[in-house]
Amino acid sequence: MAFPRHRPRRLRTTPAMRRLVAQTSLEPRHLILPMFVADGIDEPRPINSMPGVVQHTRDSLRRAAADAVAAGVGGLMLFGVPLDEDKDATGSVGVDPDGILNVALRDLAKDLGDSTVLMADTCLDEFTDHGHCGVLDAHGRVDNDATNLRYVELAVAQADSGAHVVGPSGMMDGQVAAIRDGLDAAGHTDVAILAYSAKFASAFYGPFREAVSSSLTGDRRTYQQDAGNIREAVREIELDIDEGADMVMVKPAMSYLDVVRAAAEISPVPVAAYQISGEYSMISAAAANGWIDLQTAALESLVGIRRAGADLILTYWAADVAGWLA
Repeated sequence: MAFPRHRPRRLRTTPAMRRLVAQTSLEPRHLILPMFVADGIDEPRPINSMPGVVQHTRDSLRRAAADAVAAGVGGLMLFGVPLDEDKDATGSVGVDPDGILNVALRDLAKDLGDSTVLMADTCLDEFTDHGHCGVLDAHGRVDNDATNLRYVELAVAQADSGAHVVGPSGMMDGQVAAIRDGLDAAGHTDVAILAYSAKFASAFYGPFREAVSSSLTGDRRTYQQDAGNIREAVREIELDIDEGADMVMVKPAMSYLDVVRAAAEISPVPVAAYQISGEYSMISAAAANGWIDLQTAALESLVGIRRAGADLILTYWAADVAGWLA
């Protein structure tokens, strides 16, 4: 019996061999941990739809952030959850230096300094009483240009509080250019912009709405992208790069790996992908039912996002993965 001359299986024989020839790596430095900090709570509050994820108090956030950084994660992305009574039509608590997000940024900047990359979600949805990502006009529609003015104020407040990176996620036209000009005018020329450039209107955001105690009614389809439009996504990415984005993001990740690949092929700046709440919760739920192994499935999903071309991944497993890979 003649054996085939070419035997790819030779390179799969042992764990050491597979590690040697691996074409895609996953390291803790590639991962960014999204974290939620809530006002008015005395203990971390579990998010029922996201097992293992909580709304932190300021103190528990500081401990968890320090642990994640010690484990080697590349960065932290903070979301603030204000009291309902502090929300208003323009999201003013997001700009307030004493608002929960800005206070928490100062806490972590003091604790961690430059030992990590401290990022802030630069959007209004957590802070508005209507739950939209922008300021509404007289007809109840999101006003693009008025919203950009608020984003500039948010970004400057976050930079003042110690953020290394601001993350405009509202998908307003011209938001990156407006924020870059605003940061530079305020003296924050070294603060980077991670633009949520291709953010799709997705059913997989559901658990996140609980995580930030969203007040949203209706949907965000007039400003988030349609799931079927990859050319539009590429255009948005190119526009953000032209406006001065230092990094660009595709969100969600797992259902949009073709968009991640397209972004990686054209982008001269790092490409991030966000493994969002619904993606996290699906894998967690299947594992809780014994249908899949959590660690194996989580790692496979993240390697797939890296293989598609993402330089950075936002994932709620960031700290866990750092431990698994240690």
